[in-house]
Amino acid sequence: MGKLVIVGSIAFDAIETPFGKTDKILGGAATFIGLAASHFKVDSAAVSIVGGDFPQEYLDLLSERNIDLSGVEIIKDGKTFFWSGRYHNDMNSRDTLVTELNTLGDFNPVIPENYRDASVVMLGNLHPIVQSSVIDQMTKKPDLIVLDTMNFWMDSALEDLHNVIKRVDVITINDEEARQLTGEYSLVVAARKIHEMGPKYVVIKKGEHGALLFHNDNAFYAPALPLEEVFDPTGAGDTFAGGFSGYLAKTGDFSFENLKKAVIYGSTLASFCVEKFGTERMITLTDEEVQKRLAKFKQLTQFEIELN
Repeated sequence: MGKLVIVGSIAFDAIETPFGKTDKILGGAATFIGLAASHFKVDSAAVSIVGGDFPQEYLDLLSERNIDLSGVEIIKDGKTFFWSGRYHNDMNSRDTLVTELNTLGDFNPVIPENYRDASVVMLGNLHPIVQSSVIDQMTKKPDLIVLDTMNFWMDSALEDLHNVIKRVDVITINDEEARQLTGEYSLVVAARKIHEMGPKYVVIKKGEHGALLFHNDNAFYAPALPLEEVFDPTGAGDTFAGGFSGYLAKTGDFSFENLKKAVIYGSTLASFCVEKFGTERMITLTDEEVQKRLAKFKQLTQFEIELN
């Protein structure tokens, strides 16, 4: 079993959906990734930054999941990153109401010495230069570097984004971002163009419509589990990334066949994340519940048919 390094925000979110609204609650990419990856009992470290206003109980919560926090910088007189958003009735589109970078604006991640040889690095959505600086700190080339990014960096730091994309093995983005990055509407053509930028594997997330995995001429599709209610999609993509990277760090198998299983694990965990606000569902989630839902996924996608 290899080590997993998770780099991203640990933050406060305030969320409004058709089902209700929250005050400041625990959020951030590294938080969701870490909570999801913890289900695989991997040796993981979160690398992030918070302010003196960040509650100790939240740090304890992550530590209790065996997530090493020695790479989390605490700026005593600073404030923690804060994001607030309102989702529309379709739960796919949202308006950002507030973004306060606070301490995250000056974040220079420092990877703990004993994690610089990690086999898997999960780069959460941050400035591409910050993501590159993480790769530079690794003492040996990781077996797998996974990059998450978003359209904001395509608009504001495209050259830096291209530079870091060249250096990673897997990129995870949503369908809208894949189209923006390549200028192609067809996701098959978009994936091919992203392959040419450097990554061996391309994961395109389609929200309630599942996820696609591309590798050369091979493609795999995992549906999203049909749910009766979706309370809050915030963090679903990061939870997917945590399940995906956590499973791969545990198994140490980076073949296309095993990445297919990683996509299923990521989708399964993300299906729990959306059931309550913020991290609430992920905090109470048991391994038994995960196994039961995996069985549902299997039932949803397996069939027998005779081919002539």
